[in-house]
Amino acid sequence: MNFFQHQDSARQKTTLLVLLLVLAVLTLVAITITVIGVFIYYLGLHTTSIEIVAAQQMSMTEHLLTFLQTKNALIIAISVSSVVAMGTLFKYSQLSGGGKKVAESLGGQLLHYDGSEGQSRILLNVVEEMAIASGNPTPPVYVLEESSINAFAAGLSRRDAVIGITRGCIDLLNRQELQGVIAHEFSHIHNGDMRLNTRLVALLHGILVIGLIGAFILQGTGGYHYGRRRRYNSSYHGPRSKNASAQISLGFALVAIGYGGTFFGNMIKAAVSRQREFLADASAVQYTRNPEGIGNALKKIGGYDTGSLLDNANAAQFSHMYFGQGIKTAFSALMATHPPLHTRIKRVIPSWNGGYIHPQPIEHTAQTDQQTSSFAQPSATHQASMSAFTMGVVDSIGEPDSNHLRYAQTLIHSIPQNLRDAAHQPFSARALIYCLLLDKKKDVRNEQVRHLKDQAHPATFKVMKKLAHYVFQLERKQHVALIEMAIPALKLLSQPQYTVFKNNLVALIKSDSHVSLFEWCVFRIIRNNTEAYTPEPRYSLQQLTNEVSLIFSLVVHAGKSVSPGGAFQKGIEHLGLKNAKFTLNSGNYSFKEIDTAIEKLAALKLLQKPRLLKALAEVIAADGVVTPVEGELYRAIADSLDCPVPPLLNES
Repeated sequence: MNFFQHQDSARQKTTLLVLLLVLAVLTLVAITITVIGVFIYYLGLHTTSIEIVAAQQMSMTEHLLTFLQTKNALIIAISVSSVVAMGTLFKYSQLSGGGKKVAESLGGQLLHYDGSEGQSRILLNVVEEMAIASGNPTPPVYVLEESSINAFAAGLSRRDAVIGITRGCIDLLNRQELQGVIAHEFSHIHNGDMRLNTRLVALLHGILVIGLIGAFILQGTGGYHYGRRRRYNSSYHGPRSKNASAQISLGFALVAIGYGGTFFGNMIKAAVSRQREFLADASAVQYTRNPEGIGNALKKIGGYDTGSLLDNANAAQFSHMYFGQGIKTAFSALMATHPPLHTRIKRVIPSWNGGYIHPQPIEHTAQTDQQTSSFAQPSATHQASMSAFTMGVVDSIGEPDSNHLRYAQTLIHSIPQNLRDAAHQPFSARALIYCLLLDKKKDVRNEQVRHLKDQAHPATFKVMKKLAHYVFQLERKQHVALIEMAIPALKLLSQPQYTVFKNNLVALIKSDSHVSLFEWCVFRIIRNNTEAYTPEPRYSLQQLTNEVSLIFSLVVHAGKSVSPGGAFQKGIEHLGLKNAKFTLNSGNYSFKEIDTAIEKLAALKLLQKPRLLKALAEVIAADGVVTPVEGELYRAIADSLDCPVPPLLNES
């Protein structure tokens, strides 16, 4: 399967989970009604003497059938369903803030570039390289102060994803092993697993609430001490004793129902999770072309006393998100969220002899990261032909390989160190983006600088003046990489800071009364990745013929094709659309109109998106050249559609 099929599969599994939840709730309703009906039958909890006499004349089965038809049974059904629904929605709303909510609940602390060194800096470099190689925004990294070897990816989409990693993972794994672990987590980001995992947490919490209510009833009635009190007080009897007994029995029953439901829910969670782990392991090998990286990381888990176990009160509810088995389970065959360690290693390294690695702390060196010296520019064999471009660019979405990783590493380290450092700090990251938007015309640039002096933060403005010279010297292909490197720092801005920053971007772009394609791409990439929003899919391509025509026309105009009509028609024929019109034959277009079209196209049904992007690649390749402008535009459009495109290795 490719990226889009994996995403579609994850959505289907979410639908299946919802259906299973509905069945689980119906089962809980039936069991709860039965249990309460039994209590009423045996304990005589009737409100009138007529009901008592009637109950004495009924068998248990007749009583339950009668009780099922009463208003009380309906109230119980509505109450149980409402409690589960509210519990699920409450938990989901807690996690709607993105992956950082999961990381923080596990005690994670954000890892900053500033002050990081040794293995921590290597880890941040690895995450950044893989993000750029895959076309994703660089996810923030949270460190869990745990000695075990483990990691996770969490979030509702790739735009609010975070990577969590234990201190043991940082201290005990070398660079190649960290690459394997991080590649595994990026696979979870690409394959839609994070959203599925978050929904699993919420659904199971909704079922668990029934048990929590039972525990609350027991605490309120002193149920844990009630039996003991009766043994020492023989006079403790009568209606109050009977009612208390009923409440305690009901409390225990609800605990059993809630935790029993959670038990079977965890079985479902484990079954779903195990298959996704195999997929992520395989993707990590494809990504890095180095099975020893992830394989040795797994071997170190097997040879380490602490293994991958986490010591945190919240670890159990997120157990299916981890790189390795994070908690001990009583029924490992049924409840383990991960396949057996030896099975995972054997799949990655078929020649494995069964031996584990007993890890020792990695020795820190004065050099931050020496890995980059061995990487060279992609060879000529990787500079694909146009036919390979149109065939391969869509296939690479969510499926980057080692060529993209090498390219990203080389690209990152071709950027001056002072600019790379600046990209990782909120003040200087804003300054870099401002520099990228400064106009080449002196009079326009002077007007932009005057605006920033009045409106930008003084510290940011000061940094901008220092960095502008270096930014002007960058190659065009380095611009997008620099923006992607700055995204994590921009996400740290407070809402007022971000509002000022965004308003300044708009002012810089409008300063010459013209919006260039590069300016539009910069704004879209930043907005897409700092204002995480993923619309629900609802459109087909046939419903958006006008929007497709507009975007294809924009791309044709940007590429300055010698045969614009032919290039446009090639993309339209690929989609089989009727009544499409080539609308842009000059630079006079409205970016508001284009933004509206992009937002509609972002709501395409999932398996319609690769068709659109393939046709767009046909339009770009029609003249046999992929320019940097076309590359930027293609990646900005794909990013707006929530499709991560790796760097285009064959840009001219």
